[in-house]
Amino acid sequence: MSILIEQPVEARLVAAAPRMPSIPATLHYDRRDPFAVRMTFPAPATLEGVEVCWTFSRELLSAGLHGPEGHGDVRVRPYGYDRTVLEFHAPEGTAVVHVRSGELRSFLAATGELVPVGLEHLQLDLDHDLAELMRDAC
Repeated sequence: MSILIEQPVEARLVAAAPRMPSIPATLHYDRRDPFAVRMTFPAPATLEGVEVCWTFSRELLSAGLHGPEGHGDVRVRPYGYDRTVLEFHAPEGTAVVHVRSGELRSFLAATGELVPVGLEHLQLDLDHDLAELMRDAC
């Protein structure tokens, strides 16, 4: 069974221009880090010209489909019937993108098949992680 899910999505960058440009992005989920989702934007789509990856909770993404969620660097909220807004806040500024809600639901369904919601803790190997910490401390 696979331990990783990657799904390309079409994100529309909200900008001052009347037409929102479409930028590629990829959602990632790895059952070795069962609480987290990553969203990666390729170098050509960023101001810095380097790949940018944001990591946030799967729960935040799921809850943000139904109502405004998030108080930190990543915020998610529904926008109309078929869009979801993701805001990424950094010292350099804020990026706001729209993603089709159906694409996010499909991604979340796939993550739920890989690791059911509420059972994430079963994927963690706390004994191994603690042993690694102790080994590095010596």
